[in-house]
Parts: sequence; structure tokens; C-alpha cells
Amino acid sequence: MKPTKPQPKPPSQSRKHICLAFESEVKYSAIVADAGKFRAHLDQAWREHPEIFPRAFGGGFRFHDHYRSRKQEGLVLRRIELKENGAIFTVRPSFVMPYLIGRTEEIEKALYLRQWGVPFEALAYVFGRDAMYWYRAWLTLGRANLVGTTVKDAERMPEHLIADEKITWLDKAEVVVPTTVGGGCVLGISLAESENGAALHTAYGEFAAEAAAVFPDYQPKSVCTDGWAATREAWRTLFSGITLVLCFLHSILKIRDRCRGEMRRNVLERAWKVYQATSKTSFAQRARRLKEWAKEQLTGATAEAVVKLCDRARAFMVAYDCPGAARTSNAVDRVLNLVDRQLYAMRYFHRSPQSAKLAVRAMAMQWNFHPYGKRLRHNQSERSSPFADLNGFQYHENWLQNFLIASSMGGFRL
Repeated sequence: MKPTKPQPKPPSQSRKHICLAFESEVKYSAIVADAGKFRAHLDQAWREHPEIFPRAFGGGFRFHDHYRSRKQEGLVLRRIELKENGAIFTVRPSFVMPYLIGRTEEIEKALYLRQWGVPFEALAYVFGRDAMYWYRAWLTLGRANLVGTTVKDAERMPEHLIADEKITWLDKAEVVVPTTVGGGCVLGISLAESENGAALHTAYGEFAAEAAAVFPDYQPKSVCTDGWAATREAWRTLFSGITLVLCFLHSILKIRDRCRGEMRRNVLERAWKVYQATSKTSFAQRARRLKEWAKEQLTGATAEAVVKLCDRARAFMVAYDCPGAARTSNAVDRVLNLVDRQLYAMRYFHRSPQSAKLAVRAMAMQWNFHPYGKRLRHNQSERSSPFADLNGFQYHENWLQNFLIASSMGGFRL
């Protein structure tokens, strides 16, 4: 009896996937069936975007085997073996999702609605399947390296960052979401059980570790934070020599909450005039004058808040020594407001900390790759998404396929 030929194992579900764009599924089927055409397509894609390929790809490769998907009937995937180190990678087209759970075109519109917190039950009602299917498909967005997926060139890695935390709940217990933003994109987001120094150091340390895994020499120049001591100490410990800029907006908001009507308008106008100073000397002078005015004209909590702002002048002024540094937390606040709206729609977290962390990472990835609305595109036709703004290009016009290609090899540089 003739022995049966052993079947090749399914492709790995980790970092050993190279995701490439193909014009259509029909063309992919024609190319994957012809070894010569497939090799030519890989070589062309590598010349255009080497960052989504393994570093050893330039040393050549040989075809290892092919695999016919059981989940996606008729879909054939090829695997290649690198000559330099013998590593094996699966080449996956961007029109199928990771783990081959479905075609991108079948899933893209449903996941697009997650930006507004549309419940998974509603997605199941409109698009079919069940709520858990859409929940798992959405969590898939959060599995890749956040820095490596978002930033494709070391020179594009933002040197000036903004960091802040958002309070939320996990099984009715209060937790915080430490978030790092730079260049208009979320570069780090995690979950911490408390706002103490150790918890925040671990949470922000995840960003530092992900950045080091992709860009080992990365060293940010500045980070803008609020006045929370644990946050500032965490950044000072993680990146030696980093400039800590105190967020001016947080002081403004405290003043705003302590006065009303014409008094509020007058006080805020004077405070923002301090912020608009063009030099350290001018800033210090305006802060002194504002403090003198506050002591003479204001009383109670309003006077206290204004004086406190003026007393912190040195912490604000360090931004003048670091051109390009953010002076307010607006960039991270926009992200955290979106996260808060989605969490409210979900009634916050009800599962394990691991799934909660994947969820906030999925929100971050969707922020980075979400397509801008038609109005913005009409006024600024070259802008398409935060990812494209930061990198100066995009891999695919469809936001989800753009993300899948960017997350090739899990966002790492193997």
C-alpha cells in the first residue's frame, strides 16, 4: 500500500506572516499558482517596501511549500524559506484577515463602525454571524506591535511625546489607561490597576519596550504630562535625559472650573496671554504680572488656581529649551475622549485584564488607521489617515487592508 504523503502544517499565527497587497483576489490566484510570477511580485514589493519584509529577505529565498486554507475555501497560501537563516514565513494577501477568519471586504465595514462604539450585538444583527465573532475580529487589531505597525521608519519616530491617563473600570474596579501619543498617532496604550508609581512605570514601560524592539536607538527628547508625580517619575526613569514639560492646559481647566461668566472670560484671556509668550523671559514676566493681578483682583479658589499656575512657571518654561515639544495635552485628550466614548458604549470592561488591554490597543490601532471624513479630504486632498500623515504614504486605500499590511510580521523588524 502506497504511503500517504504527509500534509504540510498550517501556517503559524504569530510573527511569521508577511502581508502584501494584491490588486484583486482573481489576480492573486493567478500569481500564486505561478512560481515565477509570485517571485517577481515578492521582489517588486520588497523593493518598494522593505520594512514589511524580514531583514534577511534580501539574501534570497526559496519556496518552501503551499497551504490550502480550510476556513477560506479555495485560498492558497505560499510559504517561503529565507536562504540566509532558514526562517520560514507565510505570505498572506491583505484581502484576508489574520487567522483567516474572513475576507477583509466582509469585515471592514463592521469594524469601521467600532469607532463610534457600535455594540457587537448590533454588528451581528446587521452583518450576520454572532457578537463574539465581531468581538474577536476587533481584538485582532490590538495584537501587533503598536509602534512598529504605526511607524515605518526610524526617522519618522516622534521625538516629542504627550502622555496622560484615563480612569475607567474593569469589573467595577477602577483602573487607568496610560496613553502615549506622538505625531498624531497613539504609540503606547495599556492598562494599570492603579495610578501609583510602580503600576505606571510598568504600563509606560510597555511603550518603551515596544519602541526598543523596533528602533533600539530610540530616545525621545520630551514628553508633556500633567502634574501627577508618579507619571513624571515613570518617564524620568524610563528615558534618562528626557525633558518633562508640564501641560499648561490642565492648569487652565482648573481655573475655568473655579469661576463663571465675565470673570471666567477675563481670567482665561489673561492666562492664555502668558502661554502665548514667545520666549522664556517674556513668559516669566507675564506670569509675574498675572500673579500680582490675581492677588489684587481675585479671591478664594480662583485666586488660588491662578497663583498656582504662576508658581509653576519654571515647569512650563522648559518647553522653550526643547523646540517642537508639546505644551498641552490636546493630542492625547482627543484620543482618550474617543476611548472613553467607546468604553461607555461597552459599559466598560467585564472580562480579564488581558482582553481589556487588547481592547484598548484595538482602539488605538483604529485611531491610527481610521480614514478621515470626506470634508477633511475635500479641503486637504492629500490627507487620508493619521498613519499616512505620520509616514507620508499608505499601503492601500482601504483602511483595514492598510493596517493589515502595516502589521506584517506583527509590526516587528525580524
